[in-house]
Amino acid sequence: MQSLGDRIKFLREKKQMSQKDLALKAGLTVVQLSRYETNDRKPDPESLRSVVDALDTNADYLLCRTDDPSPSDEKMSLSFYGGPEAYTADEIAMMEAALRAYREQKKKLLGGDTEKK
Repeated sequence: MQSLGDRIKFLREKKQMSQKDLALKAGLTVVQLSRYETNDRKPDPESLRSVVDALDTNADYLLCRTDDPSPSDEKMSLSFYGGPEAYTADEIAMMEAALRAYREQKKKLLGGDTEKK
């Protein structure tokens, strides 16, 4: 099974980039990139996003969640925001309020109770 490092290296080589080229484009050091490619280290979310952008791919491909390396059309997925663990209490409250407002509007438009119990 391929690893994140294998996939970074595969795409880098496919694009005929040296480690130095990719590191420069992604704003990393060559040492950081080398450690990612050899699986000695895992990139933090910011570094992963930089590698994804520099390789014009998608994070799900690098994370072995899909075999399709095509760039994602959805640039603002939940993972872009750091995932649920990174949400602040204020952000959660705002999302909950927005969801309540959406459900109320939907209920009015459809004329029935559409909320989950």
